[in-house]
Amino acid sequence: MSKKTALYQKHLDAGAKLIDFGGWEMPVHYGSQLNEHHQVRQDAGIFDVSHMTIVDLVGENIKPFLRFLLANNIDKLKQTGKALYTCMLNEQGGIIDDLIVYYQSNTQFRMVVNAATHDKDLAWIQQQNTNFNVQITERTDLSMLAVQGPQAREKVKSLLPEALQTSAMALKPFNACWQADVFIARTGYTGEDGFEIMLPHEQVSDYWDKLLAAGVKPIGLGARDSLRLEAGMNLYGTDMDETKTPLESGLTWTVAWQPDERNFIGRQALENQKSTRHPVFHGLVLLDKGVLRGHQKVYVENFGEGEITSGSFSPTLNAAIGFSRLPAGDYQQVEVEIRNKRLRAKVVKLPFVRNGQVCVDLNIL
Repeated sequence: MSKKTALYQKHLDAGAKLIDFGGWEMPVHYGSQLNEHHQVRQDAGIFDVSHMTIVDLVGENIKPFLRFLLANNIDKLKQTGKALYTCMLNEQGGIIDDLIVYYQSNTQFRMVVNAATHDKDLAWIQQQNTNFNVQITERTDLSMLAVQGPQAREKVKSLLPEALQTSAMALKPFNACWQADVFIARTGYTGEDGFEIMLPHEQVSDYWDKLLAAGVKPIGLGARDSLRLEAGMNLYGTDMDETKTPLESGLTWTVAWQPDERNFIGRQALENQKSTRHPVFHGLVLLDKGVLRGHQKVYVENFGEGEITSGSFSPTLNAAIGFSRLPAGDYQQVEVEIRNKRLRAKVVKLPFVRNGQVCVDLNIL
């Protein structure tokens, strides 16, 4: 039986079409995915992301534990509230999950991990905790909202708890502030500015209503997917999984190689792969008429074959875009097999869109 967030009735009231996502009944859209996409790019939208898993970690050994558990290095977090994007790897370097970790104090951190990987993530974290004695608490009492778009922060400002208004509006990207159980982070999954807000279940409905009254529109998972694709942000289970490493998933930048003596899980496997000719991650823009979808075969002349990992129509570019895992090499154009035809696609640097600005040359279309 699917789980429901505290906003389930609000979604029904707003006319949402609900689907199962990671074991949760979640809104895929409220009438028009296209309109919702443009709403976030041009103004402000609100997402119910309460299906995400919030985990608090407390203990004297929390820093050595996270240095071992995560591929990125939490020693980069020098200031209270600073956030870090990272992968959690298995011994083979495969990605168990991607996540954000927040530094709250020298003995307390918060993690937000994916809904679909909830069980295996918590089991893995507990398994690795054997020698560290860190207290691990899943915050099942909290809901999570994402308010995203160029007008998001301004529209949220007056609705924040008074004690947090000044500090929240002063937050730099990838930083957070909190008071009691209200936690506000300047993070997101759309390529636009905004906040992710964690707060008790009993407060979230009232806050949702106030945001709608302020002109922030509800946005479903459909637009969330096309927004994150334009923004060059990976989706777990689609663009990466336990059989793929960060080096072949466009996430080499999330691996902290220094200091040399930090022995994080999966490090040796990544060191070995780094010295080999491994697949690489690319953005693609389709030059011919069609739509890019996951698992479509990609042909790279003189280099071999690869595949699309994520693909969709980009409302901002008015073109088909996608992520691909391709053979290493120097090339600028490939062919994608769509309905038994080979269509031309241009290799481009990610992201496609960031902060409302198109990042690729549209003259290629």
